Amino acid sequence: MSFLSELKSQANALQQKSDANTQDLAGNTQACEHACSLMLRYLQDLGAQLNVINPPAVGTYSLDGKAAFPALVLKNFRCDSRKKMLRNQEVFDGMGMGWELLPSTGQVAVHSVTVNFPPDLERVSQRLSVGQIQHERKETRHLETNKLQAYVFEYHTQSRGSIKVTPDHDSGTVAFRISNIGGFELLNTSYPAAQVNQGLMDEFAKKLVGQASRFG
Repeated sequence: MSFLSELKSQANALQQKSDANTQDLAGNTQACEHACSLMLRYLQDLGAQLNVINPPAVGTYSLDGKAAFPALVLKNFRCDSRKKMLRNQEVFDGMGMGWELLPSTGQVAVHSVTVNFPPDLERVSQRLSVGQIQHERKETRHLETNKLQAYVFEYHTQSRGSIKVTPDHDSGTVAFRISNIGGFELLNTSYPAAQVNQGLMDEFAKKLVGQASRFG
């Protein structure tokens, strides 16, 4: 084989690999777009139904693991989505649905929790952040020595929950970030876009309203 023939052989192999990669990217992009269209329609419909039902929030919502929030309900569901340009094509950049967790009585109150150990402080601060809870932090000090004794957090008994979806068109996967279902916590998980279907979204809806679910 001549040297030129060797170069042609290398070029053909690289071209075939490039063509295969391009086909994989196109297939993954198509799978993500199909999944995102399905999820957006599902979340919009789900939010509309739950805005009528206002289901109770199932689980324990507590900042310190001791004093629980009053009974909460899920209200004011909203959906949105974003687009971007990718390889000269408009595709989904992400989407989500958010909701409020409000006292079932309709009256938001101001409660307080006191912490005086670093692990408790970290736990309460993290849950306040995850729950997007309006609050004010105060210090309790010794009257004579001025030594810091504890932190007091005054907080409003309302919170927010959400599901945020981010597709990866190159790998053909969809990432989910879910906050404050069943408590003040985050759930991060992902699925191949080809597995995102009505059944999977039904499992998410079950999880949201406190039924047994395989989501995540």
